[in-house]
Amino acid sequence: MIMTSESSPGSSATPQAYGVLYTSQTAVSHVAPAQAISELLTPDIEFVRMQWVDLINTIRFRVLPASYFHRLLSDSNSRPGICIGKIVMGLVGLQVAPGFGAVGEYLYVPDLSSWRVCTYAPGHASVMGWFQEKAPHPQRGLTVDLCPRTLLQRIVREAQEKAGVSFLVGVESEFILVSATSPYPVSVNKADWSCSAKTRTGSVETIALEEIARCLIHAGIELQMYHAEAAPGQYEVITGPLPPLEAADALVFTRETIYNIANKHGLRATFAPRLHSDSCGSGAHTHISVHGRSNSPPRAADEHRAPTLTPTERSFVQGILAHLPAICALTLPTAASYARMLDGIWSGGTYASWGADNREAPVRLCGPRGHHHFEIKCVDATATPHLALAALVGAGLRGIVDGALLTVNDCTKPVAEMSVHEREAVGLANPTRLPTDIAKARDALRADAVMKEVLGAHFVETYIAVNHTLETWMQGPDEESTVRKLIEYY
Repeated sequence: MIMTSESSPGSSATPQAYGVLYTSQTAVSHVAPAQAISELLTPDIEFVRMQWVDLINTIRFRVLPASYFHRLLSDSNSRPGICIGKIVMGLVGLQVAPGFGAVGEYLYVPDLSSWRVCTYAPGHASVMGWFQEKAPHPQRGLTVDLCPRTLLQRIVREAQEKAGVSFLVGVESEFILVSATSPYPVSVNKADWSCSAKTRTGSVETIALEEIARCLIHAGIELQMYHAEAAPGQYEVITGPLPPLEAADALVFTRETIYNIANKHGLRATFAPRLHSDSCGSGAHTHISVHGRSNSPPRAADEHRAPTLTPTERSFVQGILAHLPAICALTLPTAASYARMLDGIWSGGTYASWGADNREAPVRLCGPRGHHHFEIKCVDATATPHLALAALVGAGLRGIVDGALLTVNDCTKPVAEMSVHEREAVGLANPTRLPTDIAKARDALRADAVMKEVLGAHFVETYIAVNHTLETWMQGPDEESTVRKLIEYY
């Protein structure tokens, strides 16, 4: 995908331009504008899923009959919403994370702009929402700082208010289709990357993939392509860029589509980060472009490090690189995540660095001058989409607001393969390494004062406690049971 910045040349084709060029005005958005509930509840909608994603990336919902949902939103004397226990953000399986208990409720208020018809579940529509306090808090009012959508929305608004910038986000969803999980996972095939043998006409996996594609298209999500990936039974679905909150919501819908259509055809889809030690893992590579500040002045101090990037883009990248170890706690939130993030397997490597079309850098620069975007490779689908984007956009925004100078040159070869002299030449004499396990990632987040400011100290403290509970809960008595649980949960 190509996402052009606002500072790019005019719309006329240039020799270096290729692909579809997106701007914040031309990104394809089919999210419904706030409409009257009577317009949304068409005769074919029987049920409404009030849906949310928690701190451990569990997609949850309550199913309301259309008639009751209409009644809920029709009383002008009452805030619309359903009551959900405050334990919702601390529930891990049937375990309860520290700091949560039986007392207290939130009001979950639907956001009608997120409304989508569930093309994978006839008769159903889904709507995301906001967790709010039932009664105003003395300091925070109705705001719940643990609500993933509220957190991301706050950061997006701050970007516009403090820096005059906006973002577009697109995601590659890699997953594996298996026909059985016990006593061990059985992939639907063993064909290779982009091979026609992986999508034979009439095979159950091909039928499922085509239905997934149709469901996404009919739901108004821009499907750019799908294709066979390298691991046994592995595929990838690529969807177009949207503003961050819409992108996160669309990703939740995309995953639900993949899960449900696979299940319909007797398969299980898993986004588990890595199932095969001798093959590729599954990531959620996240593409971000920066828009706005078209008249920002030149900045000579770091221009030599990335001459094709604008000063705003350079500061954005520096903000991410400076805080990448802490960010990993939210973008790579499970123990299994770190089996994928190794040097030498094209997953982004373990050095905080960037490079033009360098798949061994965690931040890959894509597209030509004036049409750049950044592929963040250290993200997988065990991460809550809204939290991963809040961390990435928030760190990048901090770099923009601070006018951070880029300290690392374009890495034209994998850092792990560089000599000491080569590392020094690109500004990596003392390179920052990414965490090698989730415990180290939590430590990095706990120690990062800037990320605590960006995300909020209370959120960080709570997230760390919940994530530690998740790590313990996901660990089975042996490797086979741990892998099976990973497949079944993600």
